[in-house]
Amino acid sequence: MKVVIVGGVAGGATAAARIRRLDESAEITVFEKSGYISYANCGLPYYIGGEISDKEQLTLQTPESFYARFRIDVRVRHEVIEVNTSQKSVKVKDLTSGRVFDEKYDKLVLSPGAKPVRPPFEGVDDARVFTLRNVEDTFRIKDFVTGRNPEHVVVIGGGFIGVEMAENLRGLGIEVTLIEAAPQLMAPFDADMAAFIHAEMRAMGVNLVLGAMVDGFETGDSFGVRLRNGEVVRADMAVMAIGVTPDTALAKQAGLVLGLKGSIVVNDRMETSVPDVYAVGDAVQITNFVTGKPALISLAGPANKQGRVAADNICGLSSRYGGGQGSSVIKIFRLTAASTGINERVAASEGIVCDKVILSSMSHAGYYPGGKIMTMKVVFENSSYRLLGAQIIGYDGVDKRIDVLATAIRAGMKVYDLAELDLAYAPPYSSAKDPVNMAGFMAENIMNGLVKQWYTEDEPLLPRDGSVILLDVRTREECRSGALNGFVNIPVDELRERIGEIEKDKPVYIICQSGLRSYIAARILAGKGFDVYNFAGGYRYYAAVKNDKLCSVASTACGKDAD
Repeated sequence: MKVVIVGGVAGGATAAARIRRLDESAEITVFEKSGYISYANCGLPYYIGGEISDKEQLTLQTPESFYARFRIDVRVRHEVIEVNTSQKSVKVKDLTSGRVFDEKYDKLVLSPGAKPVRPPFEGVDDARVFTLRNVEDTFRIKDFVTGRNPEHVVVIGGGFIGVEMAENLRGLGIEVTLIEAAPQLMAPFDADMAAFIHAEMRAMGVNLVLGAMVDGFETGDSFGVRLRNGEVVRADMAVMAIGVTPDTALAKQAGLVLGLKGSIVVNDRMETSVPDVYAVGDAVQITNFVTGKPALISLAGPANKQGRVAADNICGLSSRYGGGQGSSVIKIFRLTAASTGINERVAASEGIVCDKVILSSMSHAGYYPGGKIMTMKVVFENSSYRLLGAQIIGYDGVDKRIDVLATAIRAGMKVYDLAELDLAYAPPYSSAKDPVNMAGFMAENIMNGLVKQWYTEDEPLLPRDGSVILLDVRTREECRSGALNGFVNIPVDELRERIGEIEKDKPVYIICQSGLRSYIAARILAGKGFDVYNFAGGYRYYAAVKNDKLCSVASTACGKDAD
């Protein structure tokens, strides 16, 4: 059996190695357009920032190591320029010598990946404008940074690459402005959770310009990024990271059925519309595991799994890819931010009526030194309590909890089932009631009618005319450092003695610092017959969201000097 694989990195390289492990006699050839067959794509920004100092560490495999271990013929700087599915052959151009030749196949795997979006802006071809896709791009940016010593860099785009580039360039002492067309960074997060990301970026000196469209580049002696509103941000270089699109020109030429954004349509065996042609990685359309709808998920984990599934089916096994849920984690200076499944915004766009629990928990037992707060938002379907997604932002233990929640989604668990999970506990690592368990307890209370919630978006709508009771149950000291307008302070430990101060025939809206004391107060009042609503997330969460909105109105003013 002759197998030709177009593209390496995650999907293609994984498929090649798996085929060899399953079939020692298969003839396997991999053509890769770049000079590197398998590299740590997610590590590229960290090499630019110096966190990874040895560029050799970026290359996971070389053509020589692949051949030595697997006897796979890997040819870098070889571009497949045409696929002839009727003849079962590909036309290949050797980018070093210019020679063009045909290569036959019995099975073909396409793993072309995705390419950076590069709009035809005026000045986009200037030598000071960069994108980051592969190792060669990384070296170009690194050489420019080390050779030119730029004082100010503009990063365009607030997704994974944009945020990581901003962090790493800022770590080099460079002034960084990050421009994002949307009103927030990091689309996997809802706006309220993104507020914590914005605060960290600003605190570490990154100037955020949100809700601003780039219109082009000024490329004379003085370089600048021009915004649609006419403003020009002066800089020494720019990195465009405004998203990726499937690199599927070859698939289109071959006559394969295409889907979202020109992606390659495959079934759950990673088979395309043409027999004996498979496709994997960022170029393929998959199924969103939560919504059941077609989706594009450009992450290394899914690409590796898809490569394995394609290899299994090529070699006679029956493997299937069940779809992706976009589980991800990112380091943002001192923070860790992670998500899985869909967020509240996506649920609304899909017509899914959802609810949420928001909690601030310690990363481990509060009495053990070094615990740090994490904010967790768990989204679930309102009627069925089906887990839809989760977002966590904190410091320690974030990755652990998001993986538990990702597993729970995959297992089809209800949100209240989280209460029953038997999770490992020791004071340095967790609490006897882990934050994941706590989310389950909170959802269980909602389901059983023990608590009703109100949210940040409800706050401006709350009447201040005395028709409802607005109650803050934090300590007096906490309230002096900041409080919501119109809220009366009765600390929770005084509530029973002062309950006569609260009119019983009016709804009561309660808030505390994290949501725990307000829940206790809500139960006290409910036990006395009051109609009570507990604020989801607590004042700490509310203040982060409110402050972010204020900063976003004048984002330039809330730049590197913001606290």
